[in-house]
Parts: sequence; structure tokens; C-alpha cells
Amino acid sequence: MAAAGVSREQRWSLAGATALVTGGSRGIGHAIVEELVGLGARVHTCSENAAELEEPVTVSVCDVSVRAEREKLMETAKQTFDGKLDILVNNVGRNVAKAAVEWTAEEYSHLMSTNLEAAFHLSQLAHPFLRDASIAGGGSVVNISSVASSLGYPTLALYCISKGGVNQLTRSLAAEWAQDKIRVNSVAPGGINTELQNSVDPKVIENTLLRTPMHRLGEPVEVASMVSFLCMPAASFVTGQPLI
Repeated sequence: MAAAGVSREQRWSLAGATALVTGGSRGIGHAIVEELVGLGARVHTCSENAAELEEPVTVSVCDVSVRAEREKLMETAKQTFDGKLDILVNNVGRNVAKAAVEWTAEEYSHLMSTNLEAAFHLSQLAHPFLRDASIAGGGSVVNISSVASSLGYPTLALYCISKGGVNQLTRSLAAEWAQDKIRVNSVAPGGINTELQNSVDPKVIENTLLRTPMHRLGEPVEVASMVSFLCMPAASFVTGQPLI
């Protein structure tokens, strides 16, 4: 449903919307949860560690690298929202700095299942609900990617591969699901001031800042603001875009 026929207040609000955000207990995910809640959405989130779940939203424990746990997460969200879901934010990501020749098959599988397979599978599981989304502008999927999706970084080969895949997933699902009134976009931030930066070589961060016009790390809330916009009815004609 296009948002052109709704009021300005409705276009810039998520009041009454339901959202599932993976990895919402800290960092960018935490900021996304807070922003969506602040705009009126009901949010369910998850984390690998129950001790981290302190948000004023419904929460569950989930390792998104495990298929069965993803299926359980979606079932929990379905029950929480009485069979409705308007927004899916695939936020969980893993980044390990390691020479390409040192990666084992098991490590490769775990990173790819966390960063790429989980986004694909959860989008599949969410499709029937997003297709029937009640929010103006239709259902929305937002994938958290990275500038690493289009750049090459030493020791971050698998991270770059996985995030490049996320962007291609975004474009492909957007083209396929437009007929179902589901929009699919991704946000691909550069260096963001989170715990994840601790695993990145300081020289990589320094080089990143040199290529960043503002010459600073971004803040999680700055990513959350863009994610929230993409979920709003105001963005009802935006799909298939990896916003860097």
C-alpha cells in the first residue's frame, strides 16, 4: 500500500507497527530497538546471552547461526504479535580480523551463517507476515551491511564477502518481493563506535577515517535513524537500496 494517501504525521510514524530486530541488546541493534520503540513500534529482539537482554521490549535468546533457533525465534515473534509482523531488521553480524589463509572450514561456515544465511532465512520466514503487513507503505526488511561490502580490507576477507552477499540479497529480494508490497533495503555504515571495532586493526580504522569526509566514527543512533526511516511509510517508494 502506497503511503501517499496518509497524513504527514502517519508517514513519519511507526505507531502500531510490529518489528523483529536481531541482536538488539547492544551496539547498533540496541540503538535500532530504542529508535523504533521511540517512534511507536512494538519490538521483539534477541541475543545469544539472556543476561544482556535488558530492553523494555519482548526478548528471547537466539543464536542466529543455527537454523532451528531462527525458526524458533520467528515462531516466538509470531506469537508475541498475534501473527502479525510489519518490519524485520537483520542486524546481527560477526567480524573477525584474521589472515585469509588461517580460516578453517568451521570458522568460515559460522561467520557466513551468522552474517548472510541468517538474513536470508529469516527473510524467508518473515515473508508470509510481511506480505500482509498493516502499516502504510507495506512490509519492510532492513539488512545491516557495511562499507566492507564494496571495499577490500586486509584480514577481513570473509566479512567483506558476507556483507557483499547481504547487499546482493537486498537487491534480489527487493526485485522479487515488490509484487508482494514488501520493501527490502540495507544500511551499509562505515566505522561505527561499537564494541565490534575492538576486533579491527587500528590501522584499518585509521585508513577508514581518512576516506570518511567527517573524519570520525559514526554513532549507533546515526545508523538507527536511517534504519527507522526505511521502515516508515515515508520511505514507501524506496526499495533495493544499499545505503552507504
